[in-house]
Amino acid sequence: MANLCLDTRPVHAERSHIPNCAWRCFSVTSTATTKDRRLGKGLAALLGTPLDDEGNPIEGESGSRIETLELAVDAIENNPFQPRREFNHDEIASLAESIKNHQQLQPILVRVVDGRYQLISGERRLRATIHAGLKNIRAEVRVADDRLVAELAIIENLQRKDLNPIEKAMSFRRYIQEHKCKQDDLARRLSIDRSTIANLMRLLELPQQILDLLAAGDLSAGHARALLPIGDEPIQVRTAAKIIDERWSVRATESYVSELLKSEEDAETGKKVVNATRQKRRQVSPHIEAMQQEMRMVFGTKVEIKSSARGRGKITIHFTDAEEFERLRDILSDGVRPQLRIAG
Repeated sequence: MANLCLDTRPVHAERSHIPNCAWRCFSVTSTATTKDRRLGKGLAALLGTPLDDEGNPIEGESGSRIETLELAVDAIENNPFQPRREFNHDEIASLAESIKNHQQLQPILVRVVDGRYQLISGERRLRATIHAGLKNIRAEVRVADDRLVAELAIIENLQRKDLNPIEKAMSFRRYIQEHKCKQDDLARRLSIDRSTIANLMRLLELPQQILDLLAAGDLSAGHARALLPIGDEPIQVRTAAKIIDERWSVRATESYVSELLKSEEDAETGKKVVNATRQKRRQVSPHIEAMQQEMRMVFGTKVEIKSSARGRGKITIHFTDAEEFERLRDILSDGVRPQLRIAG
């Protein structure tokens, strides 16, 4: 379901503010199918414009006939909601060469803020144009508030694989904090799965040293998620170093963390793990072990599943403080709440 788009009817504004034309922004509720709730559809839904695989308007399609302007590159301010902090120099240089040889194929999107043009979408094209030594760039002027601009910036960058997971996670967190909304709200507005947002934002709970490794590409998001159940930051950092030095796979990392948590559990309870106990552990159903491991990854903390021969059992989810309890409660309450069963 998409909640925002841009009207494609031109609005003739005062020339002192907007020299040519702008586009009216309004709120709608559409009945998009499940197939439409794909990441690639999000930007098109917000813009109300058909887009190709690169996120550019499709020429000749309904809603894409937009009047363009020639703007001086030094008259355009950066997008304050841009989550990307690093741009690949070689890619910008290659794009600049293409623009010099074939001209700019697609205009950038801008809006007017306090009498100046501010970038909405197309920072790579703007940087490449400047790199090519060109003075002007084709642009479309639209009317959009801060919230819509932030949403467009997030969607545009989620479609690019080279944006590191920390930049994505921080853009989600900033949006949620500034607009005082929940992950579910953001997921609906962007037409993406809530799990995409939740999984990335959980990474921000890791120590800064690990976040730096993620941002640098030395550690994958899968490896980082496997470290979340470890409650001790120094151990998380040491484990991250092992992952890099010994080139562990994500599966190997998950197995290591699982064994580490079992060892911590033995130490906390003061139990002496004798051979008989170890043997009993080995006899736990592989299905239960797999479910236990999966739930540890989902909740980001220790989870125990105990099952009897009759099929009854219990699931124990550990937490260390009130904040973690609230985080777990949010995860558990996501979706439809089951009806309470009253014993007796």
